[in-house]
Amino acid sequence: MALLSLRGAGLSLIVEGELRGTAGVSEPGIAVVQELQLTLGEGPCVDAWASRAAVLEPDLADPAVVRWPAFAQAGVGAGVLAVFAFPLALGAIRIGVLVLYRDRRGLLSADELADGLVLAHVATHMVLGLQAGAPADTLHELLAKEPPHWAEIHQATGMVSVQLEAPLDEAFVRLRAHAFAHDLPLRDVASDVVAGHLRLEGSA
Repeated sequence: MALLSLRGAGLSLIVEGELRGTAGVSEPGIAVVQELQLTLGEGPCVDAWASRAAVLEPDLADPAVVRWPAFAQAGVGAGVLAVFAFPLALGAIRIGVLVLYRDRRGLLSADELADGLVLAHVATHMVLGLQAGAPADTLHELLAKEPPHWAEIHQATGMVSVQLEAPLDEAFVRLRAHAFAHDLPLRDVASDVVAGHLRLEGSA
């Protein structure tokens, strides 16, 4: 990732305001950092989507404004010191967020910021181009092909929903809260639920 002197980049698809998983990452370590935002429910990806604007944090370890205390601590622990998120949008169409990661502190220069915006523009058209070739009302196979653990997370969410007699969104929040409270990857919690080793009971 010589462009912009990056450690890596991740592209996440978002559906109806919910981060549904990582569609592409530059390296396995970045996939973990991307997934942290799903587990924690906070981070640059979430904010860039909500604000419809670029979110730039040049110093994750010592930010001028603390926005994501849990994500920042975990991100720094994973070696990320600066993060820059760009929403993927074309007019009223919003499809996700491109997040760029650095292992050193520092703002993007004007030219680097322009390059980041170009990368987001290209990524937007790439995703929309893929989707244009898909049958109506379905995702293109390359976009729909989630990493295996995402299917397990969806399955676990359904199981928790039945166990708690709760809506799916509440069940997912419970899964995420359990992962955070016990400092576990969301995929590990989902695997335990599906295997029958973990049952979430009672109120959050």
